[in-house]
Amino acid sequence: MIALKQVIPFLKHLLSYIIFVYIIFYFKINAQTQETRTMIFDGNEREYIIYIPSSYDGSTEFPLIFNFHGGNGISSDFMNYTNDMRPLANSHDFIAVYPQAAVDPVDGSYAWLHKAPTSHDDIFFIEAIIDNLNNEFSIDNDRVYACGYSEGGIFSYELACRLNNRIAAISSVSGSMLVDSFRDSYYDLGFCSPIHPTSVLLMLGTADSNPHSTYNGFSPYYMSAEEITSYWSNYNNTENNPIINQLPNTNTTDGSSVEQRIWENGDNCSKVEELKIIGGGHDWPGVFGNMDINASSYIWDFVSQFNINGLIGCESLSTNQQNNTNLKYLVYPNPSSDFIIIKIEGLNNQDLEIELIDIKGKLIEKKIISKGQTIDYFNFKSANSGIYFVRFLGNRVRKTKKIIVK
Repeated sequence: MIALKQVIPFLKHLLSYIIFVYIIFYFKINAQTQETRTMIFDGNEREYIIYIPSSYDGSTEFPLIFNFHGGNGISSDFMNYTNDMRPLANSHDFIAVYPQAAVDPVDGSYAWLHKAPTSHDDIFFIEAIIDNLNNEFSIDNDRVYACGYSEGGIFSYELACRLNNRIAAISSVSGSMLVDSFRDSYYDLGFCSPIHPTSVLLMLGTADSNPHSTYNGFSPYYMSAEEITSYWSNYNNTENNPIINQLPNTNTTDGSSVEQRIWENGDNCSKVEELKIIGGGHDWPGVFGNMDINASSYIWDFVSQFNINGLIGCESLSTNQQNNTNLKYLVYPNPSSDFIIIKIEGLNNQDLEIELIDIKGKLIEKKIISKGQTIDYFNFKSANSGIYFVRFLGNRVRKTKKIIVK
């Protein structure tokens, strides 16, 4: 028979080993991860940074957002000093990727679009990253987004144009969009050819003097803000006239203010939004230049509403079914921590169904506003903070409003 004094040391050793394994496993699963990775693409070693939040455990598909630095920039600098998506990834459960542009042999700069003559095309580099990450992580391929600064913003438009089957929505900050003829003749990239409703957010400063991001465009190379919004609003079949709001000028010393312009009710509830930085330069709002808004958080709040099909939770209807000029909708307060009030005007001879859905399209609550009724509300006291949508459904009616619950 084995003596007790012989068993006790063994049990202590075993317990210590179990605790050690548990700790390693726990931190591997629950600790956020940042890695600089390399891959061989087109015969060259290429680099990109990935950030995986601690909430990722592989059991749920996570959205993916690409972040593109400006011309001759460095991906790590862009992440650390300009567009740091890591805190947002932790709080909103997504994976952030920061690719590094390759050296342009013509002038030695890091560039997403190399100078002619060239056969370089980083669209396929980004597609290769998506494929590689899919082999290792649980990625929501319906929610892959792109955003960028300056030349990185131009490249984001290229992804929306030419990798549209993989990209759900994009944002460009201080970067314009290539004119089709310039894209085809200079870069030999073909024409912009999106295949699904694609929502776009752009931020341009009216005083930006950089040739590839001037507010009024740079003919015959880069589109103006008006040409960009016209292109995407026409493609998405949005309403012709934008909703225009003056955002609060919270910082009166930055020399600029923000005008919000929204073209909504496009196919599958897609939309185009412009933040016109009046008096702004070649800025990344919230870090340098305009300080009334935070570009990084604004970008995520915008793109995360959409998947590859359009607005999350929106069923496909024709444009004439989506629009109804007689009805007026008022949802307030927004943001809210307790409740929102819904006020309807112009509801005559029909009932209106109102649905509250979360960012993943899950139905939270449903109400019916009967003809003649003008007001109702949703209570958020027991709801988790985050982004929700109020969807209005009726005879030839489809409207969706985003709300933020604190």
